[in-house]
Amino acid sequence: MPAETIPQLIFDAIANTPRPDMISVRDDAGVYTDIPSEEIGRRIRALRLALESLGLGPGDRVAILSENRLEWILSDLAVLCAGASDVPIYPTLGQDDIAYILNDCEPGIIFVSTPDQARKIHAVRDRIPSLKDVVCFDRSDLPDMMTFDRLMEIGENLLEKIPGDGLPPCGPSGKDDIATILYTSGTTGRPKGVILTHGNIVSNIRQAVQAISLYTSDRVLSFLPLSHALERTCGYYAMLANGIGMAIAGNPDTVGADMMAIRPTIMICVPRFLEKVFDRINTAAMGGSPIKRNIFIWAKKVVHDLRLVERAGKKPSAWLNFQLAIVDKLVFAKLRARTGGRIRFFVSGGAPLAPHINQFFNTAGMTCLEGYGLTETSPILTANLFGAQRVSSVGKPFPETEIRIADDGEILARGPQVTPGYFKNDEATREALSDDGWFRTGDIGHIDGDGFLFITDRKKDLIVTAGGKNIAPQPIENAFAKNKFISNSVVIGDHRPYMIALLVPNFENLEKWARERGITWEGHDDLERHPEVQAKYRRALEYVNRKLPKYSTVKKFALLRNEFTLESGELTPTLKVKRRVIQRKYHDVIEDLYSGS
Repeated sequence: MPAETIPQLIFDAIANTPRPDMISVRDDAGVYTDIPSEEIGRRIRALRLALESLGLGPGDRVAILSENRLEWILSDLAVLCAGASDVPIYPTLGQDDIAYILNDCEPGIIFVSTPDQARKIHAVRDRIPSLKDVVCFDRSDLPDMMTFDRLMEIGENLLEKIPGDGLPPCGPSGKDDIATILYTSGTTGRPKGVILTHGNIVSNIRQAVQAISLYTSDRVLSFLPLSHALERTCGYYAMLANGIGMAIAGNPDTVGADMMAIRPTIMICVPRFLEKVFDRINTAAMGGSPIKRNIFIWAKKVVHDLRLVERAGKKPSAWLNFQLAIVDKLVFAKLRARTGGRIRFFVSGGAPLAPHINQFFNTAGMTCLEGYGLTETSPILTANLFGAQRVSSVGKPFPETEIRIADDGEILARGPQVTPGYFKNDEATREALSDDGWFRTGDIGHIDGDGFLFITDRKKDLIVTAGGKNIAPQPIENAFAKNKFISNSVVIGDHRPYMIALLVPNFENLEKWARERGITWEGHDDLERHPEVQAKYRRALEYVNRKLPKYSTVKKFALLRNEFTLESGELTPTLKVKRRVIQRKYHDVIEDLYSGS
């Protein structure tokens, strides 16, 4: 009988496709240690027994406040094996947001990773009446906290007293039971708890395996937050369930070195990761010798020529193929080496991937499979696949998934991966789900004649100008993102007479450009005010405007002195811009642009 729950998938893989490196963990020196399947299974069983000794049972909830690490995975699977559900919390959240989530989902136990995370819980613990036990992965001097090692010791002792087959490993959960509650990142208000059942997630894994070939020779490097649905389903569950080794990256800053150490064949990522890789390559090439610079410019032109040929539905000429072979040796081979030399494909989701970057990696032999989904859909709805790709689209629907476009352009989805609703929020559930199971995604898009889905914007982000024109800001912001001197952009114009843009310079590239021209400055403010810098960004604005209808052109811009960050509250944990926060924080700047001062 096919597995219906997450623990069944994982323990089937442990039994049927064991491997010596089921999970690989990194120490502070960058050295990885492999942990075999049998040992992972034993630790999960022991931890489950320990949690049950604390009173955990079916239907209960456990929170996990942690960065990616082995203990995160063991805790998650042990909770699910006990028939309970878990609530992952982004470790970047502040204590007030954490308290809100905990009071909403009412866990009896919470796992925390470090003393810093433990202090957040200690500060709000008296405001969370449901919380009985706090388990810290690392040692903490705070009172009333148990260490993870102590909890594991309890479980090991209990496991020793049970005959080998006396503890069913997969627990009492069924496919319709809640596996997890994922709180949305809250770009438009308080986060909502998205319910995902075992059946939701297992169905999405099965759909992915039908659509994309996975092999036990594959190895994935996991670096996106496990709290996020994309990494949870695709980079973690789907990999382990199919006998693929999973290595946990140290942190976002070590990913480059980790790729060289692990030599992964698969990586789940967001566009920003690929953009940074491309930008580093581009910056290094353009800052090198004239020969190196000209080779890279030529390589980009060859990629562009190939894209034009493919868009026309033609085959590359012998001359273009010859150029591609030379470019492969001079440029792409070095790029592949910098990623470990074995990448079969990237899965990119969460935001649009710039077409020229997608094409660049594809031509380099590292296919980018761009897809689309939401937390509420476990998460994948559509994806570009090997042999069925269309750059700029998010691909075709997964098996068993229905997609249609509503009269107002909103994308609607239906399938076994769609959430049954929001935790303790019937009103939000009714708003999102129709009686016949169609989920309202909140995204605007269209489907072409070949069945590929294209996303144009978020429904709530659509700008209605004072003149009554509907304008989608994301395509304009994506156009700004192609400029290597722009790090972030936010386009504004709702109920305003014209469009404006807040631009965050890429200061590394801007400062290098300024030094080459003999410009001197003191601080970012001084640099941004320089007439040559202002003229440079005015030209960038004019370049974007040339491709826009007159009513959607951006009339004015302001340069911001700081990057948008998680810590400042301007980005969600999945690196989406919080528009309301930006508009509130830069209210005076916006009003100055509209007042003409």
